[in-house]
Amino acid sequence: MSSPIQTSYTNPAGSAPGAVNYNAPDLTRHPPRSPRTRLGGFVHLPRLIDKARAVVVGKNGDFHYNCPIDQRFLAFTGLNPDALFAEIKAGKSDSEILAYVLANAQPKRHPSEIAAWSHWFEQLTATPPDTRAFFNDVHRKNAANRDDIATWFDWLELDDYVTFGGRP
Repeated sequence: MSSPIQTSYTNPAGSAPGAVNYNAPDLTRHPPRSPRTRLGGFVHLPRLIDKARAVVVGKNGDFHYNCPIDQRFLAFTGLNPDALFAEIKAGKSDSEILAYVLANAQPKRHPSEIAAWSHWFEQLTATPPDTRAFFNDVHRKNAANRDDIATWFDWLELDDYVTFGGRP
């Protein structure tokens, strides 16, 4: 008698005892997705998800969930960071997380608002003196000769690249 063939597989959440969350990236070995990567039109959301998943399994390295950049996304969507983290910790897919974001955003956002915000966020520069000093210090450390590093997204991608062995 043959055993039934498994035709579907449910990825267990990283928090289940003894479970392995195959969706959780190991951010001690490689960076999260680029902040420019979009999900549902939102820039940065895939990166935020990667960082949260890595925190769940203890593989976040120097990356943090709910950092100041994440907080820009959370402020735009009106989402509670703990509630969003709980959804991610439950092992939900990117599509399921996007559905949660869209269902729980306060206020609800029209796709044109999401597109405009994403464009604005991609162009965001460090302006207050304290954040500008931090931005400049890391920029000088990573690529002092590069004058094309102007936005936070430029800075994040450069820092990710250099941190994991790339040469500027």
